[in-house]
Amino acid sequence: MTLTIDEVAKVALLARLRLSPEELQRFTGQLNSIVDFVAQLQALDTRDVEPLAHGIEVRNVFRDDVLGPALPREKALANAPQRNDEGFLVPAVLD
Repeated sequence: MTLTIDEVAKVALLARLRLSPEELQRFTGQLNSIVDFVAQLQALDTRDVEPLAHGIEVRNVFRDDVLGPALPREKALANAPQRNDEGFLVPAVLD
């Protein structure tokens, strides 16, 4: 599959990019190289390849959930734009 300059111009328009004629010419060549490479990858037989989510082994390390001292109310509300004695005041979002 080969992309034309008109197709690259349409993609640029959809992406709200203003490209000069020289840039359109250059990007058309670059995008065609990318499409050709993807076509090479699609030709590979991957039936026996197990899918993976990441190229290296990744695991999350979580700390134990330990109850600690609570933040004092006055300190928690210190930078609130609007507040009352009990908590934050926010505008209503529902009728």
